[in-house]
Amino acid sequence: MNSRLLACTRFIILILFLSLTGCATNYASRPDVKQFVNQMAVQHQFDKKQLLAWFRQIKPNKQIIHAMTMPHEAVPWYAYRGIFLTPKRAQEGAEFWRAHAQTLAYAEKYYGVPAEIIVAILGVETRYGQFEGKYSAFDAISTLAFDYPTRSKYFKSELEQYLLLTREAGYDPLTVKGSYAGALGAAQFMPSSYRRYAISYNGKGYSNLFTNDDDAIVSVANYFKGYGWEPGGPIAVPARVVGDRYEDLPISLKPTLTLAELAKYGVYPGKPYPQQEMARLVSLEGKEDMEYWIGFHNFYVITRYNTSSLYAMAVYQLSEWIRQDYYQTANS
Repeated sequence: MNSRLLACTRFIILILFLSLTGCATNYASRPDVKQFVNQMAVQHQFDKKQLLAWFRQIKPNKQIIHAMTMPHEAVPWYAYRGIFLTPKRAQEGAEFWRAHAQTLAYAEKYYGVPAEIIVAILGVETRYGQFEGKYSAFDAISTLAFDYPTRSKYFKSELEQYLLLTREAGYDPLTVKGSYAGALGAAQFMPSSYRRYAISYNGKGYSNLFTNDDDAIVSVANYFKGYGWEPGGPIAVPARVVGDRYEDLPISLKPTLTLAELAKYGVYPGKPYPQQEMARLVSLEGKEDMEYWIGFHNFYVITRYNTSSLYAMAVYQLSEWIRQDYYQTANS
C-alpha cells in the first residue's frame, strides 16, 4: 500500500469512528464485547460480572484512533530522526548506562545484546522510563480491539493477554497506564510480549517494567535474544549505490540476499564484510537526497520491536551516539 493510499485509509477509518462513536455508550452494552467476555470466562475462567463491570467503566476513545492514524513513522527520515537523535537524548542515555552499568554488563554477557542497543531502545521508547504513556491501557487496547477494524484481530488478542497479565501480576486493569497502542512500561512491551519476554532481574516476583529499570534492561535483552540477535554481528553500514538496478530489489524488512547478490544490483557496503553475509538495502528520505544503508540481520531484529526501517535506524544511530558519549566520559 503506497503512502497516499495508506493516509486516505487512515482518514476514512477516523471519520467512520467519529461518526459511530459520537453518542457511544460504555463497552459493556455491546454484543461484540459480551462475546469477548464470554470467551474469557470459558477459556481463562474470568468472572463475567467482574469483566462487565470493568468494561462498563470505559467507552471508545477517539484520541486513541486519531493517534493510530498519525504515527511518527508516517513522516520522512529527515523529520523522524530529529525527534529521537538529539544531544540531550544521547547524553541522558550515557548517564542511564553509567547508573545501570552492572545490569547492562550482565545483560550483554548473558543475552549477547550490546549495552548501547538496550539503552537506545529505552531512549527511543520512553526516554529511559521518563515517559511511559498517559493513556489507560485498558481503554486504549479495548478501543483498538473493538473500534479499529484494520487491526481488530490483533488487538483483541492483546486485550486477552492484557487481562491475563494484570491478573498474574496483581495489577488493577483500570489503573495501568501505557501508550496509545497499549504498550507498557519503560520497555513499551505489548501485553503478549510482556508475558513472553519480561524478566525479573533478581528472580523475585513478577517482572516490573514500570518502575524497575533493571527488569526493563534484561527484558529488552531477552526480547532481542528471542528474535535471534546475533552477538557480535553487524547491524548497519552506509551503502554505495551505482546505477538504478537497485530499484528492482525485492521489498522486505528481512534480509533475503547476500552482499554478493546485492552487488549485482549495484549496492555495495561502505566497508568490507564477508560476501555471504545476508543483507538488504535501506533507503531513507533525506532533506535533499536519499540516504542508502545496508541493513544486516541484527537490523532486522530491531524491526521486531517496531516494523519500521526509520525506527530501527533511529535506534542504531542513537546507540552509536550513546556509546561514544559513554566512553568519552569514562576516559576523560
